[in-house]
Amino acid sequence: MNALATQLDQRTQLLSRLAQARSATDELFRRVRTDALYDRPIAERHRIVFYIGHLDAFDWNLIAGHALGLGAADTEFDRLFAFGIDPLGDGLPHDQPSDWPPLAQVESYAHRVRKVLDDLLNGRSRVAESDWQFPQDVILNVAIEHRLMHIETLTYMLHQLSSERKMVPHDYVSVSSHRSAPPPALRNIDIPKGTATLGLPRGREAFGWDNEFAEYSAPVPAFAIGSHKVTNGDFLRFVCDGGYDDRRFWSDADWAWIKAHNIAHPHLWFMRPDQGRPDQWFYRAMFEEIPLPLDWPVYASHAEASAYARFVGGALPTEAQFHRAAYGTPQGLERAYPWGDAPPDATRGNFDFHHWDPVAVGCTPAGRSAFGLDDTLGNGWEWTSTPFAPLPNFAPFPFYRGYSADFFDNKHFVVKGASPRTAACMARRSFRNWFQPHYPYIYASFRCVQN
Repeated sequence: MNALATQLDQRTQLLSRLAQARSATDELFRRVRTDALYDRPIAERHRIVFYIGHLDAFDWNLIAGHALGLGAADTEFDRLFAFGIDPLGDGLPHDQPSDWPPLAQVESYAHRVRKVLDDLLNGRSRVAESDWQFPQDVILNVAIEHRLMHIETLTYMLHQLSSERKMVPHDYVSVSSHRSAPPPALRNIDIPKGTATLGLPRGREAFGWDNEFAEYSAPVPAFAIGSHKVTNGDFLRFVCDGGYDDRRFWSDADWAWIKAHNIAHPHLWFMRPDQGRPDQWFYRAMFEEIPLPLDWPVYASHAEASAYARFVGGALPTEAQFHRAAYGTPQGLERAYPWGDAPPDATRGNFDFHHWDPVAVGCTPAGRSAFGLDDTLGNGWEWTSTPFAPLPNFAPFPFYRGYSADFFDNKHFVVKGASPRTAACMARRSFRNWFQPHYPYIYASFRCVQN
């Protein structure tokens, strides 16, 4: 296959992936009842209707605006739907539903933008290859992965909606039949000293976001790490032993946060006062409420994860320690994925939208790392103790300069791995996600290290 044919084949694949990502986000919006589209399930984020306009506005501003230098599709809407907001930023939004355009106008804008972009991308408009100011494959990958990231954001937003405000998919498999078993014994696995390779080398053909460059090697002293993520059952000990009332386990900022917001347990846990048992905990799954599944990983904020780690005499791993344990081998080589070089699939972990909720830890042994760690990819992102910061020789995307750089503020921490609602394409070793420590809604788990 000559170079031109290869380029056309790659573009065809990217356009197919973009269409699939659009279908996935369209389907997710259909899970929301029409009268709930102007709800704000999370106080720190926009109303749901914003995201209906945002996804296509982002694509227009990126492709037609930055990459092709074309004019506006709709000056007001291009700007209105251009940017989301960082959770826990400066103050909460105060807009009202009436401040937003009617749904029909938002949907009409999104449909019109999508049609024009399709004409541009499929050669039905007079756009020459030389008109692209940035590489097409990079621009299209940004559009695809940005949309896939929002599937996860939207999912944990919709998780906060009451059941009558959303609709269960026809193919949904109920988790009410899950019979929680005692979690497997959590053991520490010794990881010998070695090297962790973070990031991607420049010049590599595979796509990566700007914060994934450039590759570098970090020496990692020997340490021990949990064989699986901390489970709800493990974390229940911390709750029952008064961990949320013991000042010793919390930093000053984290202690002030939990006391100011009366936080006394993970966000998805709750008690039913009519059960007659004060120790009877329940769990708010995506579409139903079930008895607390003790063998599922606990989803917790960075603050709560850090406090638990101190409770057991450990710490959260650094980004380099996570890499060493997840991708390293006793022989010193590193793998593309924890299990080897085979591409990600449903046998390797709970990711890529196969489930709406977690599954029991350790139930995908085919995804186990060389050192014997379960679920390093899938079933919940994993908090690290590493502040989100640039890798050596970082350079921002010229067409999206603030994507990463705006968050190099020592207020966000790196999370690694993947959640049930993370697309497989972002299960690559170099992918870095990040969140603030007092944001409890994300599907983030953790494991502890002993140094």
